[in-house]
Amino acid sequence: MDWTEAITRAIAYMEDHLTEELTVQQIADEVHFSPLYFQKGFVILCGYTPSEYLRNRRLTEAARELTNGGGKVIDLALKYGYESPDSFTKAFVRFHGCTPAEARSGSKKPRIFAPLRIHIQLKGGFRMDYKIMDKPAIKLIGCSKMIPFNEGMTQCPAFWDEHMASGRSKIVMGEYAVCFDENMDGKCFKYMIADAYAPEKDQPGFEAVTLPAHTWAVFPCLGPMPQVLQDTTRRIFSEWLPENKEYEIAAGISVEYYTDPMDYPKGPKDEKYYCEVWVPVKRK
Repeated sequence: MDWTEAITRAIAYMEDHLTEELTVQQIADEVHFSPLYFQKGFVILCGYTPSEYLRNRRLTEAARELTNGGGKVIDLALKYGYESPDSFTKAFVRFHGCTPAEARSGSKKPRIFAPLRIHIQLKGGFRMDYKIMDKPAIKLIGCSKMIPFNEGMTQCPAFWDEHMASGRSKIVMGEYAVCFDENMDGKCFKYMIADAYAPEKDQPGFEAVTLPAHTWAVFPCLGPMPQVLQDTTRRIFSEWLPENKEYEIAAGISVEYYTDPMDYPKGPKDEKYYCEVWVPVKRK
């Protein structure tokens, strides 16, 4: 399925099931994408996680029902997935800036969060630099953590800070950062800070894994971190995937490869710092 079409269909699916419990796994399955890539792409294109989008739309619809004079607060709380009127009211106030009672009376106007419409404008004359490469299986060793999909943007950097502060970076520098969500439950993915396997690094507190053989789209990144990596990732989802007619994402694995910061005068902030983003692909 085309990437833009997949996101559009995912939004339509969420709109049709606003009053039901939905997971990232369910939504991603509906559009035949890995939860890892679906979540990442959705955030980049829409500016919200799927969970945030669902919450905002549910609270908007709840406010609409209240202002139209329909439904008790307890009924709306249960309808839109809240365990109690109190938890619903707290969420309502945070989002709308007014209480359900104020919205019902009309004394304050609730916020409106309309359904998203995806429109991607592709820019001509400037193509991304990438290579399609077949790589054999790679054995890695490092530290890992299970991270909720909707907290990846904060917990992954925090895990790096924890890794450095703990002294583990003296054993595993972090040549790779790998996200795995194959055979997961759609709620979390496994994030790993790793190096190529070496027997002397196989110590307590570290785990060895094998990165499967794949065909990869390898995107080079040249410039100061983290801006260059973030910009490349954004362009993969907003430009490369929508316009690519030959390849699509093949598996729920995401890889970032880093060169040694010690090789650059300004470390990872150097204008010539080099790293890569690997995306597993297959022909359409």
